[in-house]
Amino acid sequence: MTHASVVRTPRTSRLGALSARLSRDPVTVVCMVILAAFVAVAFFAPFIAGDPVKISPADRLDGPSADAIWGRDHLGRDVFARAVYGTRVSMTVGFSIAALTTVLGVAIGIYAGMSRTGGAIVMRLNDAMMAIPAILLAIALAALMDAGLMTVIIAITVPEVPRMVRLVRSVVLGVRQQPYVSAAISIGTSGLPLVWRHILPNTLGPVLVQATYACASAIIAAAVLSFLGVGTSPEIPSWGGMMADARSYFRIHPELMAYPGVLLSLMVLVVNILGDRLSDALDPRKQKRGAL
Repeated sequence: MTHASVVRTPRTSRLGALSARLSRDPVTVVCMVILAAFVAVAFFAPFIAGDPVKISPADRLDGPSADAIWGRDHLGRDVFARAVYGTRVSMTVGFSIAALTTVLGVAIGIYAGMSRTGGAIVMRLNDAMMAIPAILLAIALAALMDAGLMTVIIAITVPEVPRMVRLVRSVVLGVRQQPYVSAAISIGTSGLPLVWRHILPNTLGPVLVQATYACASAIIAAAVLSFLGVGTSPEIPSWGGMMADARSYFRIHPELMAYPGVLLSLMVLVVNILGDRLSDALDPRKQKRGAL
């Protein structure tokens, strides 16, 4: 047996055990199916729906029809098409921010946990950023930049990173006290090899869970920014923008706000449940009891 197989087999078995625990839980399976459906809708949006920006003034506020199964908005645009393309925007924002938050948060958090002087400076800056409400900081950043999808991603990523940094640093400080880390240091392992072999693998569990929460939080924040008019540009269909457009017509056409609102709530609920289930699956105490 080669050295590589010795290293990889335990990690592969742990991933397999985690997948098995998650697949045995019916709630997790249902949530994964729903999330996969959202991803499929976002990916195949051009084949599922028509033009989401085409204006038809003669058909404004019309009810459901063969051409627009969810009716049309105040400009005569197809509500179903806009909701479908809004799914693409929400998924792009959520996954992009979760990935950026994870990469930046892990890198900065490990540095803060491994370096005493540099870590102290990083954490003071981190605390200063966390003292500002995340949504207010996101609104301020979005207002300073041109409206667009990239603006939304940057504006939400900045306040999300400090949460990940604090989590990763706390995990790193705990791992540094473990005997196997002290043994590795005593035989001369340091720097990147120490981080790669001993520190980083032990942060992956909490980081994955936090990434799911960051994804859900980002989806809500993106909807809030678009609702307030400082998110994506008006020509880009988004659930927050749809709800903002429907405000004036809520009494006579509440469904115009209900469609994007229900989709937004369902997506955030599914992502949060998956985060909770993943957290339970990674909890050794619950693994011993054989429950998620």
